[in-house]
Amino acid sequence: MDFTFCPQCGEKLVPKVCGDEGEMPYCNSCKRPFFSFSYPCVICLCIDSESSEIALIKQGYVSENYVNVAGYVKRGETPENTAVREVKEEIGLDALSVSYAGSWYHAKSDNLMLGFVCKVKKGELVLSSEVDEADWFPLEKARELLRRDSIGMSLLEKYLLESECGTSAERGTD
Repeated sequence: MDFTFCPQCGEKLVPKVCGDEGEMPYCNSCKRPFFSFSYPCVICLCIDSESSEIALIKQGYVSENYVNVAGYVKRGETPENTAVREVKEEIGLDALSVSYAGSWYHAKSDNLMLGFVCKVKKGELVLSSEVDEADWFPLEKARELLRRDSIGMSLLEKYLLESECGTSAERGTD
């Protein structure tokens, strides 16, 4: 998000050089710069802890394709807490562990996507009102269903690569 007006006082921002950052939108009234930002979101690769099947969802307002569980980080929430919350909200499962996998920038929506591998116990998927359908898929089928150039596919590929190398570190959700 780029600022044109001060979000605190409403004054029109003016360009001002701010150290190493270069020219930034600046409020002369509040005496501060306003840096542009992207909205932080999580994207979760939900994997059954025993079978390694992956839960994917469809959300018509997002895409016609299967996608990963994802959502915005709320104020005061850590990305890890967001991952746990989104998995519970969207497919009704508890995350047994949450591992940070990496970050991707999604230019279309100006989102900073923070990727997590969420191990869950396979069970009935209880869908939120924003999810049209969901199901469990073997790894290879999930690879076919996720869009090739998607962040979800990048997250899955990174998980598979790290799993083969034995470098995937898991962190509990406590």
